[in-house]
Amino acid sequence: MSEREKFDLIVIGTGPGGYVAAVRATQLGMKVACIEKEKRLGGVCLNVGCIPSKALLDSSEYYHLAKSHFTDHGIEIADVKLNLSKMMKRKEEVVNDLTDQVRTLLKGNNITIVEGSAELLERGVVKVTANSGKKTTGTELEGKNILLATGSKPISVPGIEFDGDRIVSSTEALSFKSVPKKLGIVGGGYIGLELGSVWSRLGSEVSVIEMLPKIAANLDGQVNRALERVLKSQGMNFKLNTKVASAKKTKSGVKVELETGGKKESKTFDRLLVAIGRRPLTEGLGLEKLGIRTDEKTGHIEVDENYQTSVGGIFAIGDLIAGPMLAHKASAEGVAAVETMAGLPGEVNYDVIPAIVYTWPEVASVGLTEEQVKERGIEYNIGTYPFSGTGRARCMGEKDGFVKLISQAKTDRVLGVHIIGPRASDMIAESGIAMEFSASSEDIARTIHGHPTFAEALQEAATNIRKVSIYAS
Repeated sequence: MSEREKFDLIVIGTGPGGYVAAVRATQLGMKVACIEKEKRLGGVCLNVGCIPSKALLDSSEYYHLAKSHFTDHGIEIADVKLNLSKMMKRKEEVVNDLTDQVRTLLKGNNITIVEGSAELLERGVVKVTANSGKKTTGTELEGKNILLATGSKPISVPGIEFDGDRIVSSTEALSFKSVPKKLGIVGGGYIGLELGSVWSRLGSEVSVIEMLPKIAANLDGQVNRALERVLKSQGMNFKLNTKVASAKKTKSGVKVELETGGKKESKTFDRLLVAIGRRPLTEGLGLEKLGIRTDEKTGHIEVDENYQTSVGGIFAIGDLIAGPMLAHKASAEGVAAVETMAGLPGEVNYDVIPAIVYTWPEVASVGLTEEQVKERGIEYNIGTYPFSGTGRARCMGEKDGFVKLISQAKTDRVLGVHIIGPRASDMIAESGIAMEFSASSEDIARTIHGHPTFAEALQEAATNIRKVSIYAS
């Protein structure tokens, strides 16, 4: 065997956690290698997650606007047609552009890219197996530190396994070749709602089946209820407090048996999307062999405050460890992990990680919900303001939704901000910065916001906490 090439850091996985960590490591003077088993870099997020789903959400929203709302602006289009193959081609172009940029970024930082599947042989040693046509080749790398960043995979329901055609995961739902007449979605979380929005806009009759009494259960209750109302008005159907007893493929679709409060009913869909969550992708890494501890229930890798596993020199971040499965969380953890390796203080403030649902209107939140504040026994104040009261939203015809700001009663420190409305995903960053610096609602209220903008709704919500809003009733 040839001598192993040695690195300061070996990163397994090139998603938003892995490639960001690799670049930060080179900035700190480390010699870095990145291992990726897929043909394209970028991980789940860029290939079958965040990026392709947002590309389709934007395209489907344009189609919906052209069909239903352009006339409100005096734009009349006689015959709006959907070219699904072209829409999918555009999505792929977006994905290819961004994954190519990741490759360019890594090469530009002198990071060695190794293609193949990685397996931990021993502490500090990784075996990479690559398939080149019919030939399988293997090589070994040696690293002072190893960072696991392999992401996650969709969870299947026992007895309702994915077949990639009729019963699908989010991956296949991003690439349907035709619009299903009837689409069933098992799971009312972020992924199900976003993909449901895509296909509903394109003409599907979408039914969301959720075991819990509400969709997007982690959202603030007031926002949650508003989102359900809006999505219902857009044509999405919800079967809450309902579980799927069985699902069987037929020649033309999927027959699903449902149970709601002891009552049973049958539904038939052209396709059934199972979107009940994701699980850490650790198969083949060799965790058991090295004794790396994982959570028996969730499969998450256990790490300490520096993201180091139970085996010294091996670290894990992103979807592999506990916490929300979000690309921006993985990136932050990747930077923090690498900085601690270099002897620097690396930290992630989990209290201010924003969460976003890319439906329309969008939903974005950061910090504590009203329910969480009550559970902790914190005295609090609330200020809200509707987008219908802002000039910018009325100009765009986007009057649905509101901003809700929660502050601590005695100190006025901002505890949480929850937005349902246009461009909520962009607006939430201001609230995150405010919370990072322990700002009060008065700090936001006294900060001059441009007019007319969506962000004025945040300012008015903050002002409304002290009941001095000019516009709120």
